[in-house]
Amino acid sequence: MTEHTIGTREEWQAARDELSKLEAEYAELDQKVTEQRRKLPWVPLEKEYVFDTENGKKTLAELFEGRSQLLAYNIMYGPDYELGACPGCTSLGDQLDGPRLHLSHSDVTLICFSRAPIERLIAYKQRMGWEFPYVSTYGTEFPFDVGLALKPEQARQIPQVKEMLDNPPEFLQTWAKQVGAKLEDGLREAPSFIAFARDNGTVYHTYTVTAPDPFVAPYHSFLLRRTPKGEPEGAWPQRKDEYPD
Repeated sequence: MTEHTIGTREEWQAARDELSKLEAEYAELDQKVTEQRRKLPWVPLEKEYVFDTENGKKTLAELFEGRSQLLAYNIMYGPDYELGACPGCTSLGDQLDGPRLHLSHSDVTLICFSRAPIERLIAYKQRMGWEFPYVSTYGTEFPFDVGLALKPEQARQIPQVKEMLDNPPEFLQTWAKQVGAKLEDGLREAPSFIAFARDNGTVYHTYTVTAPDPFVAPYHSFLLRRTPKGEPEGAWPQRKDEYPD
């Protein structure tokens, strides 16, 4: 049990009022961030990418399914992963199907990308019980062009990645065992949300956010932050079918 203060209702209300001021400041800053995010320039994609989907080959424009906005989460599931996708990304994926209906009625199509071949994505999707469209970027330059993956030589040029490869902490070694990949291969995937817009026949890249940003985290972590104990200390993500109970 974490350390906590015992107090009266009046003391709780006074502390809660102080917290409310911080929450209001946070909400105001969040609104400013949202406004600035929407002011980012749109970058037209000059290449035509073709992906493997559960329903055959599709271009990026076709993934919009007739809507003008596309939001995708890039699940860390590289072609070298032998045991499945990243457990953390998998946990986030578990929580994407619920919002899809609401997003589709707001002119947004929600999908997921991964670099593993489509046959493995389909099998993993069935294992996890997911409903969202799962698209393979395997064999394309798309993930490298838009920053969803790194080529081996690129990874080694990033100081943080090089340090993790040269001196891997224990949690990363555990993670590598969970996905069944060498760290030098596993860490080349970037867990990210990426957004696109389609206007007058042109597809534009509009936004990307990559872990460790709080947005790139399982939604249940946001709920845990509102609980008395918060997120369990030392807890490590597991796939839902791997919990002991």
